[in-house]
Amino acid sequence: MPRRKNCGHGHDYPCTCAMGNLYRFVEPVVLLLLKKKGRSYGYDLGNDLHAHALTDAAIERAALYRTLRNLEVNGKVVSEWETDKRGPARRVYKLTRQGEDHLKEWAAVLDHVAKSMSRFVRVTRGLVSEGQAVRRKSA
Repeated sequence: MPRRKNCGHGHDYPCTCAMGNLYRFVEPVVLLLLKKKGRSYGYDLGNDLHAHALTDAAIERAALYRTLRNLEVNGKVVSEWETDKRGPARRVYKLTRQGEDHLKEWAAVLDHVAKSMSRFVRVTRGLVSEGQAVRRKSA
């Protein structure tokens, strides 16, 4: 399988940079992290994003904070300022019941996408194999 050598990520698997900006996929990852952690703040979530990312494209902090704001506006998370710890105050986020339901919806959507992508790859590989066989016969 061809590898993109110039993307600069240093991974030994195909680069998904060509997929463009998939900032929407930050949302399911943020929901998952909040479900796992119970509650967390933006900087902490940002540190864990890459380990759970759905692509190898970098996730910008701005996309994270924009996603958290949108989730809060839509009732999927709630936040409060934590001021009782040392250091600057920080906004701590927690999933709501709607947020947990939304995480389940994302899981169903991503399951469907994963199956569709697998089917696409199987069909494409089959067509490529057929094309190679036809070329060999005609050569």
